[in-house]
Amino acid sequence: MALDGAFLYAVRQELLPLIGARVEKIHQPTREEIILSLRDREGSHKVLISSSADRARVHLTEISVDNPKTPPMFCMLLRKRLGSGKLLAIRQDGLERVLYFDFSCVNEIGDVVQLTLACEIMGRYSNLILIDEKGLIIDSIKRVDAETSRKRLVLPGVVYDMPPRERRLNFMTAGNQEIQEYISSQSGELSKVLLRTFEGVSPVLVREWAYYVGKGVECYSNSLTESQWKRLFYILSHTKENLINMNLTYTVASTKEGQLKDFSFIPLRQYGTLLYTRELPSACTLLDYFYAERDRYARIRQRANDLFHLLLHTTERIQRRISSQTEELLQCNEKESLRRKADLISANLYRIKKGDKSVIVEDFYEDDYPSVNIELDVRLTPPQNAQKYYQAYKKACTAEKILSEQVEKGKQELQYLDSVLDALTRAETEDEISQLRLELSQQGYVRISKKKMPTSKALSPMEFYSPGRMRILVGRNNLQNDQLTLKKASKMDIWFHTQNIPGSHVILETNGVEPDEETLRFTATIAAYHSKARSSSQVPVDYCQVKFVKKPVGAKPGMVIFTNNRTLYVTPPESLSEFLQEESK
Repeated sequence: MALDGAFLYAVRQELLPLIGARVEKIHQPTREEIILSLRDREGSHKVLISSSADRARVHLTEISVDNPKTPPMFCMLLRKRLGSGKLLAIRQDGLERVLYFDFSCVNEIGDVVQLTLACEIMGRYSNLILIDEKGLIIDSIKRVDAETSRKRLVLPGVVYDMPPRERRLNFMTAGNQEIQEYISSQSGELSKVLLRTFEGVSPVLVREWAYYVGKGVECYSNSLTESQWKRLFYILSHTKENLINMNLTYTVASTKEGQLKDFSFIPLRQYGTLLYTRELPSACTLLDYFYAERDRYARIRQRANDLFHLLLHTTERIQRRISSQTEELLQCNEKESLRRKADLISANLYRIKKGDKSVIVEDFYEDDYPSVNIELDVRLTPPQNAQKYYQAYKKACTAEKILSEQVEKGKQELQYLDSVLDALTRAETEDEISQLRLELSQQGYVRISKKKMPTSKALSPMEFYSPGRMRILVGRNNLQNDQLTLKKASKMDIWFHTQNIPGSHVILETNGVEPDEETLRFTATIAAYHSKARSSSQVPVDYCQVKFVKKPVGAKPGMVIFTNNRTLYVTPPESLSEFLQEESK
């Protein structure tokens, strides 16, 4: 996932048309990010430069960010030194992860000087350094003193030195013989040896090379066959030519849940079906999309983290309570034995005296009248002992009724919380999380003060169209499910929901027209995708007309009962967008 020197080479090629543009604005939205606004004849362009350890990068950006009211000191310095400056060149030394932006600027006394902005994209050592015409550091976004590093100081007035550079080959310039000798002198997995051999390459790139060389099977540097050497030289040469000619395939790999994992400028085949891949038109577009989506995903997960903990802890507590109540309920099964003992004592009062510890009587409830031993309370009279067993029997009956109701309510509550958790795992925006938080607060699970009450507008249901152009509406949460099914949908519309599996309510608007089998199956697939069974196969989906769907009195949001239903078995698609595109053809 690291931005390597080879990818940076492609970024530089896309930034070269900006040469000749002038600095229009400079902003520092966060502590480790700078945005340069450059203007040329084509208009204004924003270049984002980040020195953050986990998202260091440089690229054109279209995303708007909020800027602090008071600009940081480094931002003020860049405005003073680079303001209205002209971009002269963008340099890269080989495939090193450093881009140098040279600017022609005017200093305080009116002299034209050349300043350089060094963008070092090197993981936790990333930095953004402003250098004067003499090669001295003016300042940096991160200062590095002797306590932080003994090898390289990054402080105002210090001579700028390039980051330490290991002896590695540049696959863009090295010959085949040199590469073979260098690789043969090492041992280990080919991907790891390639990573140690070449500069400016990331783990994902060398793994893709090794995957091609071994045809999907791991191979080792000290045991490469002649055909594997030929495949290695070919893939290196092919990558080089594509980089020079900018004939690249910018690819992003993500999980089934949409979490972005990797990117590269070549097709990614090493993951097989484990990850999805998506192509984007340019290097800057890919970086802008990848990091914006990753930050959005992380921000959403962080905002939803407390809700995840709440739901999981509440679920565990309810499960423990149900388990305890079930055990008590099993003990109530002995209530008939208590009643029979009371009846036997009442029938044999003449045989019992006060102070007896027990009595042996014939059990007339059994065919062979077996003798049973009944324990007695020595402090009570015989009628009082019978009454004691009767009272215990009534108590057990009452407890059984109450416990049965409590266990059933607990199971319904678990079902409701499971549906909220499912909606939370599928939430893609902060507004969706806010609506779920509001729903939980209305049900008494979350306390929200009036000041912190979500102010986002109510979200509309997700909308899709079948191949026959019939509209399909999908609820985003339980409150919206109720609104969609019980108020918005027509009685003749068709309601879909996964069978005994948490998921969204899905409405197929019929407008009085009976849908065909293809439309029903298409809608059922949409319902299966927007459920907890998204990753399963042969998912049962119930459907019926909306007029047969009812909400029990006092039921939790999203909980309904239905009749006259039928069931379809469908397999949710791995990618909904690809499924919709395929069905629309």
